[in-house]
Formats: sequence, C-alpha cells, structure tokens
Amino acid sequence: MESRIYLISVGHIEKSILEPLAKQLEKAFGCAVEIHKGVGAPQETYNERRRQYSSSQILQKMHSFIEVKKQEKVLAIADVDLYVERLNFVFGEAELGGQFAIISLARLHQSFYGLPENEGLFLERTEKEAVHELGHVYGLQHCPDPSCVMYFSNSLMDTDRKGASFCARCRQILEKIKLRD
Repeated sequence: MESRIYLISVGHIEKSILEPLAKQLEKAFGCAVEIHKGVGAPQETYNERRRQYSSSQILQKMHSFIEVKKQEKVLAIADVDLYVERLNFVFGEAELGGQFAIISLARLHQSFYGLPENEGLFLERTEKEAVHELGHVYGLQHCPDPSCVMYFSNSLMDTDRKGASFCARCRQILEKIKLRD
C-alpha cells in the first residue's frame, strides 16, 4: 500500500503556505501529500501563564481527529506558539517512529522578532521544520551534520544555517526505514 502524508492546519494557514509545502514534502519523502481539513487550536491545550499551546497535548488530540493507516503520516501545522515542558518553546514536536508531528509557524516569521517579513525565508524555514519533524516520524534521530535537515535547531539561526534536505547518511537510513514499512 502506498504511503501518504496528510497536512492538517491547526488554526488558519493560507493555501499559499500549504500548497508549496505539500510539493516540497512530496519531493523530500517520495510519496503523496494531501492537504486535509483543518481544525482550530484546542483551547484546553493553551497555557495562560506561558501564553503558548502545548504541542504534546495537540498531538494527542490529533489522534482523535484523524484516523490513519500504518504507512500514513500526519503533519499538523499550527499558527500558534508551541512549547513542551522544560523548554521555552519548540518549532515542532514529533512521535519518533510514530505517525504524528506538529510544527509551529509563529517563530518562523521575521515579524515575531520585530523584523520586516521575508516570505521566501519564511517558506524555507517552514519546509526545513516540516521535513525535520516528519524525519522523526519516520524514525530518524538528530544528526551531527550541521548542514543536514535533521540537525537539532536550538535557535532560528540553527534552522537558517542547516540545509533543507537529508545528508547522505540520513537519506540512506530513511530509505531503509521506508523499505521496511
């Protein structure tokens, strides 16, 4: 059976973001990518003290929103700022070797930092974070190669510095994993 990735917006995400991202993910993972009906950010995942949403809780809620087959993956794309416990924020979170991942667009915008918007840079950051989190869903760990998309981004500078594709080692691991699926 053919593998597939579903993109689901959490909040309002423009088609001008989702459609080019779907094309990039099709290239990166060699499978069909389908834009699915979106959902609102679940209010019960909002932490008023932090003024952020829990990515872990949203991931849990995604399981009840969409049912997927073993070879299918889901990437939620949120328009809200995300966090996990013990970290100030996250660009995304994934179930390692699972089926669900989420990324936040909030901190990928230049305007979040009081800078003028740069649409090209924003779309590049979105692609890198999406490929990175889906890489985890497929079973890839963080990579020590700072040019690999699987390199850990501790800051936006890390995201900007790394490439949008897998290094040869991670690509080889990914291909082996996909053959087993």
